[in-house]
Amino acid sequence: MQSRRRFLFSSAAAVAALAAASRWRPLAAAPTDTGKAAESFEFVRTDAQWHQLLTPAQYSVLREEGTERPYTSPLNNEHRTGVFSCAGCRLDLFSSSTKFDSHTGWPSFWAPLPHAVASHEDSSFGMSRTEVHCRRCGGHLGHVFDDGPKPTALRYCMNGLAMNFTPAAA
Repeated sequence: MQSRRRFLFSSAAAVAALAAASRWRPLAAAPTDTGKAAESFEFVRTDAQWHQLLTPAQYSVLREEGTERPYTSPLNNEHRTGVFSCAGCRLDLFSSSTKFDSHTGWPSFWAPLPHAVASHEDSSFGMSRTEVHCRRCGGHLGHVFDDGPKPTALRYCMNGLAMNFTPAAA
């Protein structure tokens, strides 16, 4: 019994040390260290201005790196010809010609428009992923994975709340 207590105590101490050293966050917490602090963006707003510009749900996704529930975005079923742009700064991000149905519940694309997005490694929630954000305002869009279709084999899995759709002129 004494060795089990010693093991549990030492394990708890190791987890506490790891948490302090790595700024580990519980899975339920939203990531706050975005890795974007050193980046500068041409479209800059104060937190109060972002709150005025965006809906609460858009703010959660774009500014706090939240994720919308799958299959809730109308953009997931958007099949018209047009352009998907950033809901924060209106920068054109994706052409409808690169959109495909990934069956994941989020709008997915196999390529962004040139010079539209940037990315960095995201190790939140105990996994390694590549986060995609708007290169102009830094708004969180989603993640990119290497399980997409040809020709890129990439899947840009985006939050519909982070984007607007503009249909092509008829």
